[in-house]
Amino acid sequence: MVDKTYIPEGEVPPASQIGATLEALGAAIAARREADETSYTHRLLTGNVDGVLKKVMEETGEVALAAKDVEGWATSSLAAAVALQAAGDKAAGDQSETLDQGGAAAELQPLSVQLPPEYGEAVDHLRYEAADVVYHLLVVLERYGISLDEFAAELNMRMTDEERPAGAVRLHGEYVRRGK
Repeated sequence: MVDKTYIPEGEVPPASQIGATLEALGAAIAARREADETSYTHRLLTGNVDGVLKKVMEETGEVALAAKDVEGWATSSLAAAVALQAAGDKAAGDQSETLDQGGAAAELQPLSVQLPPEYGEAVDHLRYEAADVVYHLLVVLERYGISLDEFAAELNMRMTDEERPAGAVRLHGEYVRRGK
């Protein structure tokens, strides 16, 4: 795949791209609480809770479908490459393995898979749908007063000490809830 991201010339990247982006998005969502009814985010934050919850469910389903599309293009491309290689092997009279001059098994050539443009388009669509899920999830968290730090603490509590970043925020024991 080609590199799909860039940093505008003259701008200095933040220490954490995802951290800075989530913080900026979280702040924008929080600020929209004070916007007027023309703001989609304001309506999600202040309207009937069913509206935003339905969007989270809808967008999550779209992520699943988009991921299946990516998988489908990858699988069909792999299947086509295997069939093409098998047809070439049969035409060349090869067996399941070839022998070198000394009678030992020769090294098989690696399978070359050419992914179609639709694969890249499907990956781009998956990224788009995943961003929709994150946006709507952050709206739900803001609606109920769960800060990004509190959300990060919940995620950090799911990692082992070795996995968790040094200095990462954590939840106090009395706030750790696992399932219902």
